[in-house]
Amino acid sequence: MRPAISTRREKVGIDKGPNRPYCIDQELYRYSTEVFGVATTTRKPNVTLQTIADRLGVSRTTVSNAFSRPDQLAPELRDRVLATARDLDYCGPDPVAKSLRSGKSGAYGMVLTESLSYLMSDPAALLILQGIAEVFDEREAGLLALPARLDRSSAVGPILSAGVDGFIAYSLSEDDPRMAALMARNLPVVVVHAPETPGAAFIAIEDEAGAYAAAGHLLDLGHRRISVLSFPLAEDNATGLVSAERLRLSTMAPTRDRIRGYQRALADRNLNAAQLVIWECPINSLEAGTLGAGQLLDRADRPTALLVTSDQLALGALEAARNRGLRVPADLAIVGFDDIPAAARSDPPLTTVRQPLRPVGAMGARMLLDGWEGEPPRQTLPTQLVVRASSAPARSLEQRNEE
Repeated sequence: MRPAISTRREKVGIDKGPNRPYCIDQELYRYSTEVFGVATTTRKPNVTLQTIADRLGVSRTTVSNAFSRPDQLAPELRDRVLATARDLDYCGPDPVAKSLRSGKSGAYGMVLTESLSYLMSDPAALLILQGIAEVFDEREAGLLALPARLDRSSAVGPILSAGVDGFIAYSLSEDDPRMAALMARNLPVVVVHAPETPGAAFIAIEDEAGAYAAAGHLLDLGHRRISVLSFPLAEDNATGLVSAERLRLSTMAPTRDRIRGYQRALADRNLNAAQLVIWECPINSLEAGTLGAGQLLDRADRPTALLVTSDQLALGALEAARNRGLRVPADLAIVGFDDIPAAARSDPPLTTVRQPLRPVGAMGARMLLDGWEGEPPRQTLPTQLVVRASSAPARSLEQRNEE
């Protein structure tokens, strides 16, 4: 039979090695010792940094440095401080009290345009996140992910309540309500691949210039029947052929800028940019690329070349071509955008526009952690066309008939 628990209450401590500060009621203590045989000691008085300092005959600042600035102490002295702290069951300064005193939490929020699961499946986004994480690791700063929700307005609350020292906003749309919430916090904000916002730092790439180079490459190879496979123009999960009105109302700046670059390359060669056939995919994934490219390749006016706004979609386009018995680049040239690692390993290796993914993330992180005085910094990084085996000169109808 288990022992009864009386109503008499007296605080004691349980001796659990490094976890000795844990305390329970006297009768619960008696219950646990009779049932489980746990040894106990009496509870020690409240221990502070000053308690340890008095025990060692050093200053309170010295003890504080042992926990928060260990590089300021000789290793032997720090070891003595930490050993005394263990003996007194002191685990370190209260992080909540510390943040209240300093007004800093040491953590920063990263606001995402998609879910966490999507972020982990997008190679380009992952490389940007790696660049951010590397800098945060160097600075020993924390990163709090704030992903999108189905109801975007419900995602405003976590931004307003997040206990952070600043934010990175990654690839938000121009009509995302969270952007206004970010700026309302009056904290440092860095936008990465997001719309330029007054009061926020900004880092992006030359999307339009990169797309212009990609289209120019295909045009110089003699291609004239070119179609575009695009990732979303807005956060509404739409898919299908893109009208001029849809493009005009786009709220995703990188997508819009890349398509403008393609169109400008055609216009500069006196070709009708308005006739460029564009298929919009609802998400940036290999599967969406396979389905979207299939829609373009099954048209009566099948293109001889595809301009694709991401490598993920371009890899899907390669699969769609294989499914239809089309050879790349003999029957179909494909040019992607991003230069993710898989682009160089695909069959055939993918011609693409390289953007500095990891450096973009690292630069955005440094902007946020270093802060700024006066006007927020703005940085646009260049892109580079990388020609591989997925693009080749267009073949004439006679050449096709001869095979």
